[in-house]
Amino acid sequence: MGASDAPRPLAGRVVLVTGANGGLGSAAAQASAGAGATVVLLGRKVAKLNRVYDAIAANGSEPLLYPLDLEGASADDYAELASRIDAELGRLDGLLHCAADFAGLTPLLQTDPAAFARAVHVNLTAPWWLTQALLPLLSRAPDAAVVFTVDDPERVGRAYWGGYGVAHHGLAGLVSTLHAELANSTVRVAGLRPGPMRTPLRARAYADDADRSARDAALYAPACVRLLSAAGREHRGQIWTPAP
Repeated sequence: MGASDAPRPLAGRVVLVTGANGGLGSAAAQASAGAGATVVLLGRKVAKLNRVYDAIAANGSEPLLYPLDLEGASADDYAELASRIDAELGRLDGLLHCAADFAGLTPLLQTDPAAFARAVHVNLTAPWWLTQALLPLLSRAPDAAVVFTVDDPERVGRAYWGGYGVAHHGLAGLVSTLHAELANSTVRVAGLRPGPMRTPLRARAYADDADRSARDAALYAPACVRLLSAAGREHRGQIWTPAP
């Protein structure tokens, strides 16, 4: 089967990927475009976003670029993003949260209060603000998906993971709560819990990591596509840990 004959489970859909300049976000954005989606690339590192844009455009699909720093973005900024997507594309069928911030392992007693607050905001509060702003647009789609990337609670619940660990426990709760509230709507909510990935974020916790269980983030991109597609209905309300 040639590339043109490959299955396109996201054909006709519009998908926004946060952290699209990062390891999983970049891979997921490219996989989503390859599966037929029009992809909105959101991230704060413009040079890296441009490289993802070029990689997708080179394969015949033109994404939209939306530079935004989740740390400083306000509720008005998210409302403007929703308005622009509506005006330019007229729909939104999927929201994949891959953006994350982790400064490194630090005892809570020694953690700067501002750094703790930043970690909780970027990893938990900001994703919810963005989701809240986009829900009216998502609700107009016949089958929409909101997917949060959630780290393993057994790992990040241990010592020294600070605000990042606390935020990811909160994300797991957000998946459950939001699913319960949207269970009778056309918007599906799910979590993706990938295994250890070789990414810059992981390197901040494992500087000399020789863990052979760590995998290339691109191996989890098909799972992202599945959760965003109609097949993702099977995982509605779940936090799914796929095999790489």
